[in-house]
Amino acid sequence: MSKQSHEPAYRAFSVIEREGRDPFWQPLGAAFENSDGSYNVILQALPLPGTDGVCKIVLRPPKEEQPENRSQDRERSGGSSRRR
Repeated sequence: MSKQSHEPAYRAFSVIEREGRDPFWQPLGAAFENSDGSYNVILQALPLPGTDGVCKIVLRPPKEEQPENRSQDRERSGGSSRRR
C-alpha cells in the first residue's frame, strides 16, 4: 500500500458556466500524491455534464487561504457576498 500525503496536492472542481454571470467553481474533492508519484483522487461529489455532454473535472493546486469557500458558504446561507 502506498503512503499518501495528508495535504492535497490538488483540489478538484467542476466549472459551471452561467449565462450572463461568472462561472461557478463547484468543489468536488481533492487529489493526493502517493510516494511513487501517482495520485489518488477522492471525490465527494460528481460533476454534471455541460451543454456539450462532457463531464469535466479541473485540478488546481490548493491556495493557502481560500476566501471563495467562505463567500460560497455565505451565498448558500442567503448572506450577501459577491464572488470575485
